[in-house]
Amino acid sequence: MRVPFLNFEPMHSEIRDEIIEAFKRVYDKNWFILGESVENFEKNFSKYCNTNYCISCGNGLDALCLILRGYDIGKGDEVIVPSNTYIATALAVSNVGAKVVLVEPDIKTFNIDGNKIEEAITERTKAIIAVHLYGRPVDADKVREICKKFNLKFIEDAAQAHGAMYKDEKIGSLGDAAGFSFYPGKNLGALGDGGAILTNDIILAQKVRALRNYGSNIKYHNEYVGVNSRLDEIQAEFLIVKLRYLYKWNNDRQRIARIYIEKINNSKLILPDANSVKDSIWHVFPVRTEYRTELQQYLKDKGIGTLIHYPIPLHLQQAYKDLGYKVGDFPIAEEISTTVLSLPMWYGMSEDEINYIIDVLNQW
Repeated sequence: MRVPFLNFEPMHSEIRDEIIEAFKRVYDKNWFILGESVENFEKNFSKYCNTNYCISCGNGLDALCLILRGYDIGKGDEVIVPSNTYIATALAVSNVGAKVVLVEPDIKTFNIDGNKIEEAITERTKAIIAVHLYGRPVDADKVREICKKFNLKFIEDAAQAHGAMYKDEKIGSLGDAAGFSFYPGKNLGALGDGGAILTNDIILAQKVRALRNYGSNIKYHNEYVGVNSRLDEIQAEFLIVKLRYLYKWNNDRQRIARIYIEKINNSKLILPDANSVKDSIWHVFPVRTEYRTELQQYLKDKGIGTLIHYPIPLHLQQAYKDLGYKVGDFPIAEEISTTVLSLPMWYGMSEDEINYIIDVLNQW
């Protein structure tokens, strides 16, 4: 049996007719940028996430950049970022001219360790970007407490957490603003790139809405030095369709995660905490092992696809050599980067596929 790391076919075959109709609607209207479809998606997504405002944009990185710019964070400022995340989180900070300040994750959750944040705060700190990594919510109460204490902005990097809940709150509504990505592989993915900012801050919403469109709210009247970062009408229509299925798709991912955790039994593997099943929407399912290279090859030989998220921690990336970090400076991030391996996780996996993966792992 062959089980790919990711397979869109079950999801997309289920909604094929609706997606084709969505395409026809946009094609026949002959309006392709910032029109009715984008407005409808923004209303739907903000309602879904329990926020007042949604401003769509070109991608998840732009979403974070626009939030930072909207809060006038830039040169001379510092922004706290987890040392274990995809590089886009840090790039957003760098792209607005601010300094990236790294804080280690909790080895059990992979998310930023709230108990280590305060020691990284200086008089130049302006915000904390907390990443809901792999779809598991960060400890938002702790981050909010720190942000209130030091008068910082709480920015959610929710690129992997569409539909996740923190206690009784939707991800995207926890802080001052949240950035989402609609890259095709996300739980809510477009058929191309896309992103969005969610917030209850009307001043930020108005500014970001202008910044994404050349700094303009009225054509040819430019209030800011803006950018061109707009969600296409066609992608907005696709996302409207997919949003209707997100709850169902996330539930299926939780089903798969539950089976993995209950049935994988191998002392060489460290699995996610069983209590995390209901909290996470499982953008990926990570396990850890000291024998990752051997395990990945073993699974490949058995026809099972895997992926490493992420093999090089931020502080050791060539792009951030100017920060002056070396091996050993962030040992928890380094340990995760050398031991983590993501197993297949996608909507529609069959019982046979899931059980095959489990059997192969238990025999390793």
